[in-house]
Amino acid sequence: MNIRPDILTVLLVAGAVAFFCRAAGFFLMRFVPITPRLEAALRATPLAVMVGICAPVIARGNPAELAALGVVAIATKLTGSDVLGAMIGVVAVAGLRALF
Repeated sequence: MNIRPDILTVLLVAGAVAFFCRAAGFFLMRFVPITPRLEAALRATPLAVMVGICAPVIARGNPAELAALGVVAIATKLTGSDVLGAMIGVVAVAGLRALF
């Protein structure tokens, strides 16, 4: 496999920019007072991102994805972990796509 130098350069620059954005945000948040409203917004962000990712899939209404969504809801409720629920959902949707 050949790696083109221009593609490698783009990947490295994109990675550096992404890291800089995260590091700058982490650094700058030291100077922002954390109010209850801001804390609530920060806690809701992961859920909002997951909904943004899942909404188009749900709108299409494919049976495997809709069934996996139910599995995710149940797994998250039983385990109490969003991350574990999402991982179980990935496995569920892969298995259900193989069946449908």
